[in-house]
Order: sequence, then structure tokens, then C-alpha cells
Amino acid sequence: MAAVRITRALLQEIHSKLKGQSEKVIKLMLSLESEPHKGKALGHVSEVVIKEIKYEKFRFYFITDGRTLKFGTEDEVASLLIKFVRMSEKKNQQKIIDEIKNILKSMGFDAF
Repeated sequence: MAAVRITRALLQEIHSKLKGQSEKVIKLMLSLESEPHKGKALGHVSEVVIKEIKYEKFRFYFITDGRTLKFGTEDEVASLLIKFVRMSEKKNQQKIIDEIKNILKSMGFDAF
């Protein structure tokens, strides 16, 4: 079972924007523990893959080790770390993806 982490800033943003629906969104995010291949791949920086899942008009972006996700054994995938880092609406999607890529290029996976 993969480990899912959600940044503190993102949790606060989810609670402030989605209020009553925030629990549904968090459950959707945590569902990646049992289904780590879920989500649409948007790009990568080195071996880190940027993916998204959607909930209504919102997109939630997460990063993970693409090599392990694609080629890893069942045990390696079970130890995979999936980290949710940002959210956006459709109109801001490309801006947020570019921001995530820039942070990964300059500071790496641990910057989040």
C-alpha cells in the first residue's frame, strides 16, 4: 500500500475552498494508497512524475517516483510515497503545473 501525504498548506486550502466537501476530496486523495496508478500524468522532472486527479472543477496535483510507479515490483510500489502539493481550477492549471516543475527543477522532491 502506497503512502499518501498532503502538504499542510494544501489541506488548509482544501478546507477553506471546499468546506463541507473537503472530507470527500481527502478520501479521494487517500484512495491512491490502494490504487497508486490512478490519475493523469502531466509531465515529469527527472524521475519525478507530476499527476493530477479531478474533483468537480478542481484539480489536485501530486508528485511521485515515476520509475517505481512504472517499473517497480509489487513490494516497491507498496512502499511508494505519493505527495499532494497543489490544487487549482481549470483556468489556472498550466500556471500551477509550471510552478511545480520549476520547484522540482530548482529544489527537488523534498522542497514540498
